[in-house]
Amino acid sequence: MTAGTAVVTGGAGFIGSNLVDRLIAEGWLVTVLDDLSTGRRANLDGAASSGGDRLHIEVLDVRRPEATDLVADLAPDVVHHLAAQADVRHSVADPVHDAEVNVLGTLRVLEGVRRAGVGKVVLAGSGGTLYGDPDPARLPLDETAAVAPGSPYGASKAAAGMYLATYARLHGVDSTVLALANVYGPRQDPHGEAGVVAIFSGLLLSGRPCTVYGTGEQTRDYVFVDDVVDAFMRAGASNGCPLANVGTGVETSVNDLHAAMAERVDPGAEVVRAPARPGELDRSALDPSLAGTALGWRPAIPLAEGVGRTIAWFRANQRED
Repeated sequence: MTAGTAVVTGGAGFIGSNLVDRLIAEGWLVTVLDDLSTGRRANLDGAASSGGDRLHIEVLDVRRPEATDLVADLAPDVVHHLAAQADVRHSVADPVHDAEVNVLGTLRVLEGVRRAGVGKVVLAGSGGTLYGDPDPARLPLDETAAVAPGSPYGASKAAAGMYLATYARLHGVDSTVLALANVYGPRQDPHGEAGVVAIFSGLLLSGRPCTVYGTGEQTRDYVFVDDVVDAFMRAGASNGCPLANVGTGVETSVNDLHAAMAERVDPGAEVVRAPARPGELDRSALDPSLAGTALGWRPAIPLAEGVGRTIAWFRANQRED
């Protein structure tokens, strides 16, 4: 797709702001919709500087009717919908709020696109929670795996994806759900499953020990944010791909992740062991083959390079919050 107009909900957040950077660099006219409850306006400083009047920031809650009006009035070529309540533990404590943001917020976006009669919607889904606690023999999971979320967050993201499919059938709204593995990289916050990379970065750089829960042999599929941004760009330019996993297909244990990160800062860094956290998935990895076939996407940044770039960013941008 050539450069056009885009709305990025949650565009001041970790993944969203990196996506905005890419869109602005490629000449898009971008409107960010973010209530700044978790996103940071500073994340958009670079895009604002380079994009000038091609970047517009609307401080607005995606649950509000005004969000629908904004999308409808703009009639963008693509809506990248990343605004979400993304903390699994918070979703357990307050499932109503979780559903309001993740389900109602998605409906507000879809209604705006329906009213505009144009556009493509790309939803940031959650591959780590969509498929629940899988049979390890099936790893890495492909898109035929059963949807079996084990948290309100996983359920709300699955419901959002179902609404996208329903709007495609009823109203012809083309959409893609990207089931994301554990995304990490510059600007990452410590919330959510992949937050361990941000947490470890901060602790290692400050000389404090990292806590590893359980045996540390539990695995995740860590995918670098630049690769994820590329998947969003490709999905926005594609048609007929309702769901695609975005991961590496590689399992990395917490112990191996810590070792890879400590090697960049302090190879002798101390680890504190703590009891396993109840309900934590033992193993997780996503098969990205369909994304390769349907979107022409493949992960390009290996873990060693990605954690090196992430640590370098945290070293240069010491977080104040």
